[in-house]
Amino acid sequence: MKIGDLARRSDLSVDTIRYYERIGLLPTAMRDGARQRQYDVSILAWIEFLGRLKATGMPIRDMVRYAELRAQGDATAGERRELLARHRARVRAHVDDLLACLTVLDSKIAGYAGAGSEEPSDDADRSHDADDEPIHRGR
Repeated sequence: MKIGDLARRSDLSVDTIRYYERIGLLPTAMRDGARQRQYDVSILAWIEFLGRLKATGMPIRDMVRYAELRAQGDATAGERRELLARHRARVRAHVDDLLACLTVLDSKIAGYAGAGSEEPSDDADRSHDADDEPIHRGR
């Protein structure tokens, strides 16, 4: 498939695809007789995986490192596993932080529900807020 087709099917822009290729996240595409990039449909699964890494906050340098290791083949499976395990630990910690934030928000919302139909005054809200946990602990 040509780069425009890949862009449509992957929800990446043509510029992003070229950039990913340039930095090594995507393998260099084969070229047809007109020197246009040609991609195999199997690249879509790799792009989807890269999207998951990006969505979970993996730094681009780690994504590039993972792609380099992947290109080297089975001999790097252990290194790739370690890289993903470290990233998973960071994601798990972030999820735990978000869950703690949800607990605080749920408690706050429940406090408003218990106040009846009228909203608590600003003074009452401020005095209660002083004892609340911070919503984001910031790592």
